[in-house]
Amino acid sequence: MKLVVIEGPGKRETLKKYLGEEYEVVATKGHVRDLPAKTLGVDVSKNFEPKYEIMAGKESIIKELKFKANKAQEVLLATDPDREGEAISWHIGHILNIDENALCRVEFNEISKSVVNEAIKKPRKINIDLVHAQQGRRVLDRLVGYKVSPIICNKIKSNLSAGRVQSVSLKLIVDREKEILSFKPQEYWPVVATLEKTGTKFKANLANKGNKKIVLSNKEETDDAVNYIKQQSFLVKDVKRTMTKANPPPPFITSTMQQDALNKIGMSISVATRCAQALYEGVELGGEGKTALITYIRTDSTRVSPEAQVKAKEYIIKNYGDEFAPKNFNFFKSKKNTQDAHEAIRPISLERTPESVKDYTSNDNYRLYKLIYERFVASQMSQATFDSLSVTFTAGIFEFKSAGKTPIFAGFTRAYKMFEEADDENSSENKMPDLKEGENVDLVDLKTEQKFTKPPTRFTDATLIKTMEDKGIGRPATYAPTVMILQNRNYTQKEGKYLKPTDLGQTVTDFLEKYFKDIMNISFTAEMEDNLDKIEDGSVKWQEVVAKFYENFEQEVKIAYKGAKKVSVPLEVSDVICEKCGARMVVREGRFAKFLACPNYPKCKNIKPLNSEIKVVCSCPLCGKDIIERRTHKGKIFYGCSGYPACNFASWDKPTNLKCPKCKSYLTVKEAKSVWTYKCSNKDCDFTKQENPPAVKEETEQKD
Repeated sequence: MKLVVIEGPGKRETLKKYLGEEYEVVATKGHVRDLPAKTLGVDVSKNFEPKYEIMAGKESIIKELKFKANKAQEVLLATDPDREGEAISWHIGHILNIDENALCRVEFNEISKSVVNEAIKKPRKINIDLVHAQQGRRVLDRLVGYKVSPIICNKIKSNLSAGRVQSVSLKLIVDREKEILSFKPQEYWPVVATLEKTGTKFKANLANKGNKKIVLSNKEETDDAVNYIKQQSFLVKDVKRTMTKANPPPPFITSTMQQDALNKIGMSISVATRCAQALYEGVELGGEGKTALITYIRTDSTRVSPEAQVKAKEYIIKNYGDEFAPKNFNFFKSKKNTQDAHEAIRPISLERTPESVKDYTSNDNYRLYKLIYERFVASQMSQATFDSLSVTFTAGIFEFKSAGKTPIFAGFTRAYKMFEEADDENSSENKMPDLKEGENVDLVDLKTEQKFTKPPTRFTDATLIKTMEDKGIGRPATYAPTVMILQNRNYTQKEGKYLKPTDLGQTVTDFLEKYFKDIMNISFTAEMEDNLDKIEDGSVKWQEVVAKFYENFEQEVKIAYKGAKKVSVPLEVSDVICEKCGARMVVREGRFAKFLACPNYPKCKNIKPLNSEIKVVCSCPLCGKDIIERRTHKGKIFYGCSGYPACNFASWDKPTNLKCPKCKSYLTVKEAKSVWTYKCSNKDCDFTKQENPPAVKEETEQKD
């Protein structure tokens, strides 16, 4: 018997099916050894030596591993193909006393029969540079989390946390909010002409006055301009007709998959992460059993294997035609800080179409797989071409501009439409007639309205992740956990789909910026990620990177601990009304727990227990705000909209964001330890299904 050690139990059944009876497969369920939970665990005086211990709750797994390893002919470590996975293999190797030069490490970038069986024949040594890169990150994160978190708990309030990636990501949100609050709107009056030629109407926008760009800033000058324009003839000054091309998008990487999942199909980051993990590990496909559908999901590379490109070209020619397949394969330029350790996220087999798996998996899994499938197909297709027309019209001393675009060849857009934010002023198609220089067109209507410039838009989960990626903050495995921890710590809150910092989040950010300038510096954080990459390629030692950081950081810790004064945070106002005086009660913290208190103390001394922390369940099907877990005065749980009383949505059953495949009503879920039961909220619909509880990969980098 040969023993194969993996991380996620979700892919155990899939691997056993491919490997056969000769192999035993055991899942560690993430890390098994880590820095201690209640002490620093890093000996700064001994060159930052980490002190590892078996994690709580993993004793039985270690016992099983040792028992089966002693009986095994060979032990193969097949943890995930990334830094974390390499480190987990290294820790297991240490626990099982596997020689550091042993050929024991195998990795699967996709869980298909051919790849698994090929990889199992080619074990390699554990890549110690990858381990060192993870170890350097872990020690850095522990130093920041373990030394800064107690300070903000002492100076601001208890149960707070800081993190090397977490805190600078929060700064992005807080800085954006400050921009919004300081923004001074500027008045402007756009002028839009409706023109006509031979029965075809189209629109043109006022652009210039005397060849100079014009922005009308008040009603008086706008009225003067409009009255003047109405007396003029509209003459075609310039016509530019070009054929424009649009390149296909690259296949998904982790961040772009998360962004499009939210933007195109309304799937939250946490749900998208969970579904992607399931698609990678395997889903039940009827008589075939558990089958993996996509390649590894934590990647920053758009690279595609030559074999996959050949298969994609064959598929495109067969399903779309020769003209939709480019003569040469499409390749996409990677960003500067890309690790390029894995391929892009793509289907393992294009023969496994989304429709072929629809009836065997959850609606969310199907929707995400369809998105990944279509994006990959589009990435290997031909360019789309358009007939673009740009026309300038004169109306006396003023110039108007109009543009239109007509598709010539659909190219990749036959498979995948790119997501574009709506533009209120230019959202409609502008179909234009054939126009020639020097000819007149008729003015049908001239409209204007008062508008004001808008402040920057708040981040969504998707745009925050995109900004983190663009600025080099974090890595694919850390994006989703970072976004979620900011919400779980009550540093941010949702307004619709947008992220807004709470008073607590702003207070923590201001404090950290004052006393810990390095960890709150975006460029510094991005440079640290580059240094971790250098550790991985063996060009620098992880201890040197940590030591360079720690030299200044240690002084900042001392100054903050001794010199910082206590900071007060505005009290959190609840939706509970004080029955004695009618005020909204506020949340205060006692020695052991939070409680509700009247803000009119000491005139009103009413207090009551806070039954539970606010738990966000899903988005309201009526208004889109958060559904939160509430309790009646007798303690019974129900689910209500956070927008109450403006929205009166309430449910005894726990609602979800999932839609019923029969009637499109929202599904409710009953969560048990061994199985989750989904039912349609529509009493006239009998849809129900059961699933195993979702297994989400444990991410430890943000733990501190």
